[in-house]
Amino acid sequence: PALRRLSRHLLAHYQKGTRPVRDWRTTTNVAIDLMVYAILSVDEKDQVLTTYIWYRQHWTDEFLRWDPARFDNLTQISLPVESIWVPDILINEFVDVGKSPHVPYVYVSHHGEVQNLKPIQVMTACSLDIYNFPFDVQNCSLTFTSWLHHVRDINLSLWRQPELVKFDRSVFMNQGEWELLYVLSHFQEFSVKSSDSYAEMKFYVVIRRRPLFYTVSLLLPSIFLMVMDIVGFYLPPHSGERVSFKITLLLGYSVFLIIVSDTLPATAVGTPLIGIYFVVCMALLVISLTETILIVRLVHKQDLQPHVPQWMKHLLLERATILLCIRDRKKFSQSRMQSLDTSRQVENNDSTAKPTPYVCEDPRECGAVGGTRSALACAGRTEGSAALQEVLRETTALRQLLEKREEFRDGAREWLQVGYVLDVLLFRVYLAAVLAYSITLGTLWSVWRDV
Repeated sequence: PALRRLSRHLLAHYQKGTRPVRDWRTTTNVAIDLMVYAILSVDEKDQVLTTYIWYRQHWTDEFLRWDPARFDNLTQISLPVESIWVPDILINEFVDVGKSPHVPYVYVSHHGEVQNLKPIQVMTACSLDIYNFPFDVQNCSLTFTSWLHHVRDINLSLWRQPELVKFDRSVFMNQGEWELLYVLSHFQEFSVKSSDSYAEMKFYVVIRRRPLFYTVSLLLPSIFLMVMDIVGFYLPPHSGERVSFKITLLLGYSVFLIIVSDTLPATAVGTPLIGIYFVVCMALLVISLTETILIVRLVHKQDLQPHVPQWMKHLLLERATILLCIRDRKKFSQSRMQSLDTSRQVENNDSTAKPTPYVCEDPRECGAVGGTRSALACAGRTEGSAALQEVLRETTALRQLLEKREEFRDGAREWLQVGYVLDVLLFRVYLAAVLAYSITLGTLWSVWRDV
């Protein structure tokens, strides 16, 4: 058969240990091509990218030529790859031998053109930048070069046009976490310590992560918890429910961070922005809890506190109410004057009170004053006046107690008003900080996603 005769004719005196050129000055030009089939895994911790590619080589072997007329017009034959010379082209970024299928044959045409087509599972080192996670775009290079031969012996070129290689996604399986954007190609020569130059062909595989899963499982729960923290400010500050509510939110967020810690990529170089986002959200929850404790401290147990200072009244009950556009700011000024009115009324009552008539205590004095009254009646009147004085003393003490309690109540009302105004002020500052932080992160992530 023609195939057997041609195979024996080509391999009878073939020497696979030497470069297949008749003139040693002739350079063997190897054209290479690459098509990405799948992105298998991206290991951020070890900085390793695992891809599955279809790799093709093409070169000319001057000792594998024949006349098709002598072999039944046979123009192409497959030969064992172990029987012929194959260029020593490797990938510089190789870190491990993948589980690639073995293809034992190559195609040879009657002009001596050899085509070596094989699939390769490539495990390569790649500098992964996870700062923009989960909206990150990775650019990993695959550098093909001859490990031994100089550029004078083996030169590299691109099989197809760079535009065709760049946007070729015809064989790419795009159902995983990563999607292929494009593949760039670049040829260059390099030398080591002023030695002979080597030819290398670089392919830049640009991939982008699909963020939908991480948005649903990481960002949305965190956003919901932060929204609930903002809603918690509408609980009355004088009730103890707000403190317990915010403590529950803080504990829930801590459990959430423990759960998602295994999902976030970890490297020894840096931390992704989403990790910083979670830490800042935790800090905002702590600040919110601290603010709530401060307000609850102001609006509770005011009896043990002095009156509100005048500078605080001026800043919070007058200036702050105007600045915050509080509708009931008139109530603050009116209630602030109630304590002064109460004290003035007490002073007026004391000044206009009628003096207590004089009551004689000695029977002889009663006789001198009354003349016609008997000593027995004067003695009975003395006993009645003593009881009346006791009642007056008790009434005076009770009035002083009520006045003191009313004074404490006025102070408590003032501290309660200060607490409410301060609560509104801190809430709006906290809300502005959260909104500014969210808008900044949303803008950054939207820009990175559209890159």
